[in-house]
Amino acid sequence: MPIFLMFGSYSSEAIKGISSERTERARELIQENEGKIVSMYAVMGEHDLVFTIDFPDADKAMAASVALYKLTGIHFSTSPVVDVEQFDKLMGKVTDM
Repeated sequence: MPIFLMFGSYSSEAIKGISSERTERARELIQENEGKIVSMYAVMGEHDLVFTIDFPDADKAMAASVALYKLTGIHFSTSPVVDVEQFDKLMGKVTDM
């Protein structure tokens, strides 16, 4: 399955709802959208959360991202990733312009 990174940023309202129960509901929403959680981290810096999730496709990743926003008020930026070996292989096919 494709891997997606989800970068979350708290709003002032979203911070008020932090709880282990909300985190569990977020896990359930990801699984309901056929996602397999690889990692979930709270971080400091530009983003407040970083999730690594396997989803079957971009449609499921988008649905989960929107569902999480509706549940939590946390804005997620969701991006597909390509492992470095695959990236090198793809870039080897690029011709000079």
